[in-house]
Amino acid sequence: MSEQMVPAVIGAAALVVCALVVTLVRLRTSTRTALAAALREQQELRARLELLERTGPAAPAGEQPHEFVITEVGGTPGPAEPAPVPSRIEGRLFADIVLREGVVKVASLAHGVRRALAPEQRNRIRFEVRRETRRAGRRRKADVKEALRQYYAREPGDVA
Repeated sequence: MSEQMVPAVIGAAALVVCALVVTLVRLRTSTRTALAAALREQQELRARLELLERTGPAAPAGEQPHEFVITEVGGTPGPAEPAPVPSRIEGRLFADIVLREGVVKVASLAHGVRRALAPEQRNRIRFEVRRETRRAGRRRKADVKEALRQYYAREPGDVA
């Protein structure tokens, strides 16, 4: 570096340091104000909580607080409501209900079959089957090798 560039580099470095100091001061100031606001809010919430603990929850204007009373504990229940009596359904309404239910079932079955036979699903299934077949073959081969190792380890004498 030449002697003429040294003052320029020092000046640039000083400028960067000054900018960093100004940024740091602003950041600390904003952090302090945010902390002060959070502390004020915390004090207000504590005061409200203490007031609520002393007085209890306030009921809305014109409304009495609801009181829940347990009337039966562990005993046999009182007289139950009678079971609803099934009423007779008109023939046309019955046919309509059955037809709609059937149509829904057929539509959902058709959707499932159409989705299962989609090319993306068939390719995915083919890929998974192929991967599983390869994995099983590798596992079988490893099992055979292990069985042969154990067999030769038990065999008396030297196999050379």
